[in-house]
Amino acid sequence: MPAPHTTSTPQADYSRKWWVLLSVAMGIFLSTIDSSIVNVALPTLEEKLNARFATVQWVVVAYLLVVTSLILGVARLGDMIGKKRIYLTGMAVFTAASLLCGLAPTVGFLIAFRVVQGVGAVMMQALGMAIVTEAFPRTERGRALGIMGTVVSLGISIGPTAGGLLIGTVGWRAIFLVNLPVGIAGLILVQRHVPDWRPPGGQRFDALGAVLVLIMLLALALGLTFGPEQGWGSPTIVALLLGAAVGFAIFLAVEKRLAQPMVDLRLFRDPLFSISLLTGFLVFMVIAGMFVLPFYLERVKGYDPRQVGLFLTVVPVSLGLSAPIAGSLSDRYGSRGISLVGLVIVVGACLGIAKLQRDTSTTGYILRLLPLGLGAGLFQSPNNSAIMGAAPRERLGVASGLLSLSRAFGQVTGLPLIGAVFASRIYAVTNLDHGVDASDAPAWAIVEGVQTAFLAGAALVALGVVLAALAFRLDRRRRVTPLDAAHMPDPAGS
Repeated sequence: MPAPHTTSTPQADYSRKWWVLLSVAMGIFLSTIDSSIVNVALPTLEEKLNARFATVQWVVVAYLLVVTSLILGVARLGDMIGKKRIYLTGMAVFTAASLLCGLAPTVGFLIAFRVVQGVGAVMMQALGMAIVTEAFPRTERGRALGIMGTVVSLGISIGPTAGGLLIGTVGWRAIFLVNLPVGIAGLILVQRHVPDWRPPGGQRFDALGAVLVLIMLLALALGLTFGPEQGWGSPTIVALLLGAAVGFAIFLAVEKRLAQPMVDLRLFRDPLFSISLLTGFLVFMVIAGMFVLPFYLERVKGYDPRQVGLFLTVVPVSLGLSAPIAGSLSDRYGSRGISLVGLVIVVGACLGIAKLQRDTSTTGYILRLLPLGLGAGLFQSPNNSAIMGAAPRERLGVASGLLSLSRAFGQVTGLPLIGAVFASRIYAVTNLDHGVDASDAPAWAIVEGVQTAFLAGAALVALGVVLAALAFRLDRRRRVTPLDAAHMPDPAGS
């Protein structure tokens, strides 16, 4: 029987929490795997659809831009009209668009259908964490969000491998059509098990704020995506980044004056909330920087693409294994200390990867990469729990959107930044002309580039360690102060 909806503050009902988790996880898995499964299909799409690579890359870029630019607006709508309706609509749109993508006759149609698919994906990604947070008691929140972290990691790790297998056996259309049975099953589960709590009426949607944040995020994402290709001094890229900065300033000015803004800026008055978002952003910058490792594995070690794909699963698989454990530990011992330990491990892992050599063995490579995933998993689940736990119930949707946005922009920012460090080091130690692709450098120079890239990654996460230590200290003070106040003598005497 479908879950009834209510417009008043609901009594906590945790009897269906695991069904809710399964229902949401199916949608999050679909939207995550589809952000990575298409990457391996680009050469095939270029050939089968008779298109240039400059056009085909928009099959990936269009999806990511839609998700990144719409996520806050969708999150706010979830807080206003109810999360289940939007999530369910998103899953239906995503599933239908997957069918259309699988039937697309030309690359133009495929790009258009990917935009529609991105709209469905953003409805799920923006609100998934909020729905799970509401479904579980506070004492089990970390565990639940840790499992969700595993789902995300599985989507990231399985995507390229599953994509290559499907393309090689069935054809490129299968990478979209495979979503249909999972999407249909997910629709049934969400409709049946996710509670349909609808917030009180009378709220207004901040249309101006929505337009401003859309323009700002779209300009920033476009600038960061195409900056490495066109050059950071390109007038187009400079205009996009300046436009994003101006848009952000106007957005802040508008939001401060509204009673019901797109993003409640009061959330950021809590330094623990802000620090958690910032440290998550830094970690995902480094995770995105892993894209330099295939150059090491192929050009230096000589592995074929299938072996490279397997080696690249070391981090997401180890992250997926450690995330639920970290979430359970955070429920018992608190989130700040565990996430801090995770960050320290990530710094150590980056320093270890920075010592990769031309003669590093397979075992040596795996032992250096494992701590990166383990540390990221130890950090991510408690940090996610801290972010969602800091937001009031009526702002859970926006908090979930901000969490997803920090992850997305960490990846979008980390890729060009780490890539620039990687290429700059190669050009600095060789006589290559800057018009020559850095990946065509000798093996020893690629090793130098990878080493420097992960030293930069270690520095970024070291900043996160400092911030997390500050948050840990502040959190302890908050916990101790009420206890001290409780034991102070009564001034009136008794």
